[in-house]
Amino acid sequence: MSPTPPARRLRLGLPRRVFSQVLLMQVAIAAGVAVLATGLFLAPLGDQLDDQAMRRALAIAQTTAQQPELVREVRDTPPSPNGPVQREAERIRKATKAEYIVVMDWRGVRWSHPDRKQIGGIVSTDPGQALAGKEVMEIDSGTLGRSARGKVPLRDGDGTVVGAVSVGIAYDNVRARLIHAIPGLFAYAGGALAVGALAAWLISRRVHRQTRDLAFSDIAALLSEREAMLHGIREGVVALDRAGRIRLLNDEAQRLLSIGDTAVGRSPDEALGTGRTADVLAGRVTGTDLLTVRGQRVLVANRMPTDDGGAVATLRDRTELEQLGRELDSTRGLIDALRAQDHEHANRMHTLLGLLELEMYDDAVEFVGEVVGDHRATAEQVTERIEDPLLAALLVGKATVAAERGVALWVSDRTRLPDRLIDSRGLVTVVGNLVDNALDAVAGKPHARVEVELRAEGRTAILRVRDTGPGIPPEHRELIFTEGWSTKKPPAHRERGIGLSLVRRFAERQGGTATVGEAHGGGAEFTVVLPEALAGDGPEPAPAAPSAPQTAKKES
Repeated sequence: MSPTPPARRLRLGLPRRVFSQVLLMQVAIAAGVAVLATGLFLAPLGDQLDDQAMRRALAIAQTTAQQPELVREVRDTPPSPNGPVQREAERIRKATKAEYIVVMDWRGVRWSHPDRKQIGGIVSTDPGQALAGKEVMEIDSGTLGRSARGKVPLRDGDGTVVGAVSVGIAYDNVRARLIHAIPGLFAYAGGALAVGALAAWLISRRVHRQTRDLAFSDIAALLSEREAMLHGIREGVVALDRAGRIRLLNDEAQRLLSIGDTAVGRSPDEALGTGRTADVLAGRVTGTDLLTVRGQRVLVANRMPTDDGGAVATLRDRTELEQLGRELDSTRGLIDALRAQDHEHANRMHTLLGLLELEMYDDAVEFVGEVVGDHRATAEQVTERIEDPLLAALLVGKATVAAERGVALWVSDRTRLPDRLIDSRGLVTVVGNLVDNALDAVAGKPHARVEVELRAEGRTAILRVRDTGPGIPPEHRELIFTEGWSTKKPPAHRERGIGLSLVRRFAERQGGTATVGEAHGGGAEFTVVLPEALAGDGPEPAPAAPSAPQTAKKES
């Protein structure tokens, strides 16, 4: 025997879907507003109808009291069911559809009444105020029941009160008007509710499409997951609205771009300043994996438009990869130089062995001295002019690489740089980039030469690198400092168009400049001026002997 299935609990509460919840809440709001509006309208309606009835009764009484013959007839004739006062009062009552018109003398004796039997008797309600000369509006009960009443004094030609006129409007008629108005009010309220329900349904359908039929709990979970993901990933994310303003920045984007939450609500140009990074984020530069430089960081940016007209840009830090790529290039150059030196060393050893076998000992000693002296002279000439050990070591290494590539690397006679650099590593990066570019520009050309000039003027460092290459056309002399711009084919392990941009950024951070012009005799001449690059004003280095091209003699 199968067990009895458990009874399902009845779940009460709002539906889970956003569409259903929004529709239900909006219909409830519309119904509540309709009921409230109807109640607020009905509440004063009864008072308004009472006031209208009393004013109508008062107006009829005022009109009746203005009849000139009425005063005379009240004075000169006795009250009579068929008297002229009764006939005139009934005529006016029937014409105005009032419930009653009672004309009384100064004692309160009736001269007219719808019930002829009441003529000649004292009125049932106090006429004191009217007989005292005041006009009265009230709702009261009398011989004909509850009515809205208006009472006015009846005056003769001298203004003396000789009686009063009382007019009544049946209160049942006032109540009937109120009840008659209720169905119309409910009809209007029902129409308003129907329109509100239709509008709520249309809005809910739009919400349904935009939320993709998710529940509020699902949306809350998605928001929590989005916040965790955005601030947890190691890529910068920048979201922009349809007007191009920044509406979201995750932590990594703030770090990479060196901006804070104050950038939200501003355009990229306002938040970052003019430049390639702002152009990429704003969509003025298109493409995939766009390179840009922000401060000391090399960034790779991708921008994807969104359905609402905005866009989302992702940023990756490529600084370390670029540094590794440059180190790899340097390592490859050194390996090529070592390979060539190994070949050259083998040739020299064979030459030395031959001289020894031929017992030409003096020639062998002279040959070894020349080889050792060349290398020693190269290093000494560099260190005499450049006292900073990092820069000197860099140029000695570059001289070896240049020699193996068939390029003469000269250190200018004007080169004088003391060991007082504040940021020698930064200057090493600048010199290395410019020398590498110059070697690439002249490689394979006859009589290829690169000249380096480094000198100090007070605390200012001036660097010039000249080459005998094809030079830079005037229209490209600013473009070459733009991130990602290059005329060279990029290697497989990294991108081109970064080195010169880093050179200019470094110079501008130091308050200096980086420019390019035409060298004397053709080729390009790069000039970098770095104010405040040296610490203090020390003694200038002693002049050195004229330099020679820093090339290694090669023998086969």
